[in-house]
Amino acid sequence: MVAVLIASVVAGGMGGVAPPASADEHEASVSFSGGTSGGATIVVDEVTLPEGGFVTIHDASLTEGNTFGSVAGTSTYLESGTHENVTVHLDDEIEDGTFFAMAHQDTNDDRAYAFLSSNGGEDGPYTAGGDIVMESAEVTVSATVTASDQPTEGEYVVVDRVELSEGGFVTVHDSSLLDGAVFESVRGTSQYLTAGVHEDVRIQLEDPLQNDDTLLPMAHRDTNGNQAYDFPASEGEEDGPFVTAGGDAVLDDAAVELRDTATSSFDGGASGGTLVTVDELFVPEGGFVTMHDSSLTDGEVFGSIRGTSESLAPGLHRDVQVRLDEPLEEGDTLLAMAHQDTNDNEAYDFPDTEGDEDGPYTADGDIVMDGGDVTVSASASLDRQTSDGTTVVVEDVDLSEGGFVTIHDASLLGGAALESVRGTSEYLEAGVHDEVTIELDEPIADTQQLIAMPHRDTNDNEAYDFVENEGGDDGPYTADGGAVVDPGTVGVTATVVADADASDAETVVVERVTLHNGGFVTVHDSSLTDGAVFESIRGTSEYLEPGTHEGVEITLEEPLEDDDTLFAMAHQDTNGNEAYDFPDSEGAEDGPYVAAGGPVMGPLDVTVEDMSDDDEMNGGDDDGMDDDEMSSEDDEMNSEEDGEMSDDGESNETDDGSGPGFGLLAAFGALAAVAAAGYLVRRQA
Repeated sequence: MVAVLIASVVAGGMGGVAPPASADEHEASVSFSGGTSGGATIVVDEVTLPEGGFVTIHDASLTEGNTFGSVAGTSTYLESGTHENVTVHLDDEIEDGTFFAMAHQDTNDDRAYAFLSSNGGEDGPYTAGGDIVMESAEVTVSATVTASDQPTEGEYVVVDRVELSEGGFVTVHDSSLLDGAVFESVRGTSQYLTAGVHEDVRIQLEDPLQNDDTLLPMAHRDTNGNQAYDFPASEGEEDGPFVTAGGDAVLDDAAVELRDTATSSFDGGASGGTLVTVDELFVPEGGFVTMHDSSLTDGEVFGSIRGTSESLAPGLHRDVQVRLDEPLEEGDTLLAMAHQDTNDNEAYDFPDTEGDEDGPYTADGDIVMDGGDVTVSASASLDRQTSDGTTVVVEDVDLSEGGFVTIHDASLLGGAALESVRGTSEYLEAGVHDEVTIELDEPIADTQQLIAMPHRDTNDNEAYDFVENEGGDDGPYTADGGAVVDPGTVGVTATVVADADASDAETVVVERVTLHNGGFVTVHDSSLTDGAVFESIRGTSEYLEPGTHEGVEITLEEPLEDDDTLFAMAHQDTNGNEAYDFPDSEGAEDGPYVAAGGPVMGPLDVTVEDMSDDDEMNGGDDDGMDDDEMSSEDDEMNSEEDGEMSDDGESNETDDGSGPGFGLLAAFGALAAVAAAGYLVRRQA
């Protein structure tokens, strides 16, 4: 079974991973011309890796000896051979300057870049003639824009990709810009876009097109920070364009064709039977895309309807997801049909009105639709994301028979079917599951490619037995001869693993921490969860260099008095002075490392050991009363008959003949003993 899985993944399961251009070169080399970056990626022109590996981008601090802290980003694993136009996603914000593209090996053959987290012990650079294989170039941090030729109904256009180093806009200019009409050429502008990468940006034109034209999407800044596009109104004083290294505006061109006929493109593929994706749809007046099964060819116009998209605005749409009303039970040819919204109510009324409303688009007398063969199996989507190294989120999973979604690392592609398993979801019922969070068995400490793979529950016990049974149970869902998989890059810049067993009321021990840019580990108490960002700080480590550190001990400024949940949080050294300035600067400096929208931290429960002895718990020998007073009190208490009520109306009767209050003291002592015992057990585990 394992051998079959390996063959299926390598042969058919990773269709989205391009093979190298060639594989017979014998010497590593890098060609890097730099240019303009949007701040999230840098493109390396060409890299040759004779034994496979990575190409890593280092910033200029490399020349100052900052070997690990200079790493700005690394490619996914590259097979042996030559690769052109390799896009490297950056983990850190960058500024204009000199950067180095360096060829790195995969010394441990796990297809994951571990140079930084291993403190240089693994995946070191290729060398030639005793020199590191790398090339430097100047990079201008600005923006990039990509647009492709497309049809339009005149009012909407789609920009494929926009990458902004700071927040701004993408503005669509018509071809009169080429004649110098800087302001008059503006046809429409996107909403405000945050810094980062945005794909399939849909822009409504304020002045619809009347003819075919060449449009020029241009990246614009938000110079006054008001998140409103003021370039034309200010006559260019505000919100001017991002510019390239040569001083030109950052833009692209796309030929757009006015079209009044709809189109549909659907390739089919693997599905769990509930979720299908239409590759591309053009609806000139808006509408829907409806999935019909093959009974449509037998005349079942309404009975063939399996599901319909949400209402779609006029124009071009890509990767439109449709959830079927009832799951497919077996493979079939589905037909993606473009439907109108004839009554403009944004609701699909075709079947309920028996075809009177929202009928299909037609072209030359034929219904606009496209068919694709759907295999009922499973599907999964793992998008690029940031992580603290302990969890990964799968955007959606569609399972035909229930099972699991497992995260494999890239060593799967080298044949490590079992060893590549990094974590698995809980049992999932058949159907679609959104935002599935998977805890990894062991944290990852570097950015790397992971692979989401849906697995069956072949023995119906709702437990994942694939690894334990060496592939004999709970194998992957398959389609077209290969395992169903989806690869995605998970960005990691810091991980923290706290050691609760080794920590106590005075000292917190961090078992392992990796900081890609160096910094500190700060211990916050549980008041952090109530919003006490600064007041919750209990102690901070000394400055830690970039890389991995083990057994970091942090002495608390004041010992804990009670059990508490603490948070060991990774903090940056934003001003580079190797001093922790977060509280003194009120958060302006040395803020936490962030992943998935939250700080990178490791929680730990610390139990404060009760050091009191039995005498202390029972009031001690000296309670302020001499022996005569005690004797008198005892005589008075013992003079009461069993069952007689005291002045406060409570019975003094006890089952064991002890005095009043003994039960409370005993309970307190027992709880203290249990707490202390539990604390010691955890320390010794």
